[in-house]
Amino acid sequence: MSNLPETRTSRVSVRLIAIQILVFSLLLTLGGRLWYLQIRNGQEYATEARNNHVQQVIEPATRGSILDARGVPLADNQTRLVVSASRTELLKMKDDGKAVLGRLAKVLGMSEKEIRNKVRLCDAKTPQPCWNGSPYQPIPITDEATTQQALQIRERSEAFPGISAEPTAVRRYAAPGDANTAQVLGYLSPVTDEEINKAKDTDSPFLRSDQIGRSGLERTYDRYLRGKAAVTRYEVDNLGRVIGQAASEKGQGGASVVTSIDARVQAIAEKQLDQAMKDARKVHDRNTGTNYKADSGAVVVMEAKTGRVVAMASNPSYDPNAWVGGISGKDYAHLTGKDSNYPLLNRAIQGQAAPGSIFKVISTTAAINAGYDFNGHYPCTSSYSIGGQTFKNFEGEGHGDISLGRALEVSCDTVFYRLSHEEWKKDGGDKPKKDPNDWFYKTAHQFGLGKETGIDLPNEVTGRVPDRKWKNSFWKANKAGWCKQAKAWPKKKDFATKLAREGCLEGMKLHAYDSINYAIGQGDTLVTPIQMATIYGAIANGGTLYNPTVGKAIVSPDGKKVQPVRPTSHGKLPDSPKTLRQMDSALAGVATRGTAAWRFQGWPQDKIPMHAKTGTAEVYGKQTTSWFATYTKDYTIVMTISQGGTGSGASGPAVRNIYNALYGVDEKGGIDPKAALLPKPQSSLPKIEGDGTIQAQPIKPYVPPSPSPSASESPQ
Repeated sequence: MSNLPETRTSRVSVRLIAIQILVFSLLLTLGGRLWYLQIRNGQEYATEARNNHVQQVIEPATRGSILDARGVPLADNQTRLVVSASRTELLKMKDDGKAVLGRLAKVLGMSEKEIRNKVRLCDAKTPQPCWNGSPYQPIPITDEATTQQALQIRERSEAFPGISAEPTAVRRYAAPGDANTAQVLGYLSPVTDEEINKAKDTDSPFLRSDQIGRSGLERTYDRYLRGKAAVTRYEVDNLGRVIGQAASEKGQGGASVVTSIDARVQAIAEKQLDQAMKDARKVHDRNTGTNYKADSGAVVVMEAKTGRVVAMASNPSYDPNAWVGGISGKDYAHLTGKDSNYPLLNRAIQGQAAPGSIFKVISTTAAINAGYDFNGHYPCTSSYSIGGQTFKNFEGEGHGDISLGRALEVSCDTVFYRLSHEEWKKDGGDKPKKDPNDWFYKTAHQFGLGKETGIDLPNEVTGRVPDRKWKNSFWKANKAGWCKQAKAWPKKKDFATKLAREGCLEGMKLHAYDSINYAIGQGDTLVTPIQMATIYGAIANGGTLYNPTVGKAIVSPDGKKVQPVRPTSHGKLPDSPKTLRQMDSALAGVATRGTAAWRFQGWPQDKIPMHAKTGTAEVYGKQTTSWFATYTKDYTIVMTISQGGTGSGASGPAVRNIYNALYGVDEKGGIDPKAALLPKPQSSLPKIEGDGTIQAQPIKPYVPPSPSPSASESPQ
């Protein structure tokens, strides 16, 4: 019995020691955690704590306007009632905001699915519509809310938590005088997190609320147009009550971009291109037995002496207003689907095709630089044969012995076949010399083909000069596929298998037929309308290859600072002044007695000398591509229509009508200065007031006169 108190005392001591150890462990853990939070990561958490007590209110800057050369707005802003949803607030609700969005759908007259799709976030697997911007900023549902709809939302705010309806400045693409100008202007969409991170250390960082240009001028001049948003920072306590104001940043509206586009000429160019394509679809193609498809086209109107673009149209087109406030799934599918034929493409700078006979100005220069006489005598036979292959002149016509100038006028293929073939043989044929001259290919590069023109629009393509270097690289890239397909040759001798077999065995060689086709702008040669407009503009101005420009000046928001966009050059044509004069005379002959003469009947040639070259390019598996390249001393116009027929046949009337409008020429050849839109290139800027307001001149619709009477169609 005497040991019992001692045993109890021992147990109590053990328990006390255990409790002491537990308490010590807890204190040690707490101390370690405090050291980690306050010492090791103290600065980081202190910064975060301060940030938690500063709230930002961002007021987006008003985006600058894009104006035509006369100050007419092509893209500006208008106030609309915008209904937006806060994704953050919706996700705090038990049903993720489903009930709220359902009520909103009834008010706006939209489907619940459409609204839910608009507020979901975009990723690689999510189709449009979806939100591509920051998930923390209000997501626009519609920018076309009525006053009554906005009042219902605001007056019943308890039924619409996380939903706002506010007047907001949104982008407007005005289309003055029906000048759509879609591909030139481009469109906007929200900035992404990736873009924010990429630009955070630059001199032009993005805010999560920013809309940025995705194509066209909106993208090229985005940093000027975007302006700077106003940021007001408030200090708040833990309950969100404002207790003071922190450092804030003043906003500034975006600058305006004045362009060289004339909205009146732009409207005419678009209408004439569209009409030319419609007319082409009524013409029977005797090669296919069907009417021409005329599925796409482009036209460029450019100042010959500066490279400034007066008009640029691409067809099919679209309405850039479809992107304002977030594009719908239906519109997005229409704009990007195969059946739409990709209207977002600017075919003036992104459409590539074989140029056909408008390429012959390059072949003429190549021949002269290779030592041939411009005024020499060259046989224009109805066909030209090599190695069992016969290459025919257009419609099998022959013109006897003619000069290079006359060969341009009548577009004689066989003259250029022969010259190119002779040079190919001099260079060693299938077994080229160590340093072949390659005059015809070298000259194309000197004319600026195979590379960008430098136009101030994004995503310009380079086209292609199929020289020896390209042939070899193309063969290496495709050899495996060709050789695999060629294994079927003994049993399958269709055209595609034959081509694959030839490619497998000799695809690295520059064959005689390659050079012959190349000399008339056929085969693997690819050019863009802007490239050819630049080349014909250079012939018109004496040889200077200008970088085409659409932007003319950047005007600060207050109008006090004007930054001009000056014309720049990327080279000179490899022609002597004498050769340029000779080609100029021959191209005038094309318009008066050559393949384009029937389209310029009644033109006042003595007062406004017209120069032209027609082109009809054959494309395997498709109908012919129509090309028409022209210039006066002031302007260059190039038009192309895919699967449209002949050069003068499909594109000729439209180009003539554009010139009629520029110079005020009626169908009988009379000139009315009052009717002329642009008798001379416009060098001045519209009047700018001290507050940055630009005085726009009124625009009136222009109805071109009826086309001149036509004779039967001439070749190409």
